[in-house]
Amino acid sequence: MKLISGNSNRKLSENIAARLANPLAEAEIRTFKDGEVFVEIKENVRGEDVFVIQSTSNPANDNLMELLITIDALTRASASRITAVIPYFGYARQDRKAGPRTPISAKLVANLITTAGADRVLTVDLHAGQIQGFFDIPTDNLFAVNVFAEKIRAMHKGDIDDVTVVSPDTGGVVRARSLSKRLGNRPLAIVDKRREQAGVSEVMHIIGDVKDRHCILFDDIVDSGGTLCNAAQAIMEKGAKSVSAYVTHGVLSDGAHERIAKAKALTRIVTSDSILSTPEVEACKKIEKVEIGGLLAEAIRRIANEESVSSLFD
Repeated sequence: MKLISGNSNRKLSENIAARLANPLAEAEIRTFKDGEVFVEIKENVRGEDVFVIQSTSNPANDNLMELLITIDALTRASASRITAVIPYFGYARQDRKAGPRTPISAKLVANLITTAGADRVLTVDLHAGQIQGFFDIPTDNLFAVNVFAEKIRAMHKGDIDDVTVVSPDTGGVVRARSLSKRLGNRPLAIVDKRREQAGVSEVMHIIGDVKDRHCILFDDIVDSGGTLCNAAQAIMEKGAKSVSAYVTHGVLSDGAHERIAKAKALTRIVTSDSILSTPEVEACKKIEKVEIGGLLAEAIRRIANEESVSSLFD
């Protein structure tokens, strides 16, 4: 087995490699002055089972091209199987036609990865589960819910009787219910919101009882942070004791760290390390990280050994 890291999140790749006791293979991935990506694999990979670890986060297009060209290089070097390990799958929010004459970019990116030569995809918390069907190759979608459940129990020192799990929108109810189940079937609430345009939302109602409860907003992506901050404010106005957010992918663009730091209603946001944080995000005391390297490493080990991946969540 060979592990190759792109440049999007080498820290996570090194964490995975350490857990597998399998050092990252030597590869040169750099960009020419005109923006072209160049890849050279410095080790023999003929007949090897290769895992390319690369989140397609900001800059999304550069990181995506790195992934595609690395897969092509491995294909031409006669690797026996290539698995694209994509902790954060960019373009996932463009999973349907949102209006006339708009693309389904998630499907296009899935086609590009398959055409480049990937034999399998491993990712974490896809924005929409049906994206798995966009790929014509085996695709494993891991869930970070167990990692977050452990973190929540630790933060509340095991006392979670007064915890309520909140879905920030109606589309995330299934995700929130899975966390509720792992916390001993905690009560569930839903934020009913209206989104006039991308990144801008207005809270209309809170469905469920949040009064005198420690509320946990659970979502897959936090981008500008505006939606979570607005939801936290609305929940606090309904009498909640506190509001914190647990989100798998911390995109945190457009001054999100400043918005979160100023949000009095929001105690903290906990994200996974699927996306490498900027120095500004690292400096924000309200934003915390949990590691998913162990989850990805175990999934990679099972794929390499032809074992069940789904049993990770039984």
